[in-house]
Amino acid sequence: MSILRLEELSTPQLDALDRGRTVVILTVSPLETHGPHLPLGVDAFTARHFAEAVAERVVATRPGWSAVLAPTLHLGSFTFDTVGTVTVRQRVVRDAVVDYGRALARAGFRHVLVSNGHGGPGHLVALEEAAAIVSRRHSIMMASFTGHLAWEFLRGRLLPRIEAGLGRPLSARERQAFSEDAHGGWWETSIMLVLRPDLVDEGYRRLPAARYSLAERLVPNYPLRNGGPGYVGHPALADPPFARVTTEVLMSEAMTVVDGLLDGRLRPSERRSPFFAIPFFRTNFRRIAGAIAAAAAVLAGWWIFR
Repeated sequence: MSILRLEELSTPQLDALDRGRTVVILTVSPLETHGPHLPLGVDAFTARHFAEAVAERVVATRPGWSAVLAPTLHLGSFTFDTVGTVTVRQRVVRDAVVDYGRALARAGFRHVLVSNGHGGPGHLVALEEAAAIVSRRHSIMMASFTGHLAWEFLRGRLLPRIEAGLGRPLSARERQAFSEDAHGGWWETSIMLVLRPDLVDEGYRRLPAARYSLAERLVPNYPLRNGGPGYVGHPALADPPFARVTTEVLMSEAMTVVDGLLDGRLRPSERRSPFFAIPFFRTNFRRIAGAIAAAAAVLAGWWIFR
């Protein structure tokens, strides 16, 4: 199996790879608070796990292919801000990923994927914008594929397959908990119990549920306001078997997307997060909105004083 780490390769070794049968995978996720029981790197650990799993499946199912894993970039915007969280401006996230993609494209690589474990809407859009910019400018396939998966998962659209993997239906209480889960709760605590149980504080079993209405979730930094715990959901329900089943379902869905992208049957634009279509979340929204407001003011002034 040809799974390589970018930082361990020499220039001749990298240059020797078949560009048409190599996929490069970037992992991009922030350091961010996930409550009192989880480490700051939850999103990065999860994203790296998916990057490695995708690499393994690509080389296992595509004879002659190689996968190159780039070092994790601890970058992220639209984060919950408290001690330990490193919030990076959305435009900086986008531009850093553009620079990585541009360097790989100029070196001749044709297939670049971005793996991400953070669900901040503006962060997802920054990654998708970066991939679109590199793809357009350099005529390669660069795609951020995890935003679409996260949306499908969090909206419950994969629940039938998860229940099939568990061999039982979720109870009404579990379904309610799943719908309330978003950050440092049931799923992320479960996946960390699989990936790095040594980093999970045993007190997670005693943490109460943290529920927030849609209106409350629209307020910046909502899980930390008024002394909030910094997580959203039900960490006490965490269970490694649940993480293994859900991860397998997510990986199956991910490989459907990845295979379509690598074969040219799917375009990256067909598997973006829904936030990409919302102007407010776009990187240049404030600049464009400011220009429009300035133009409107000029026109209003002209109309009044003409």
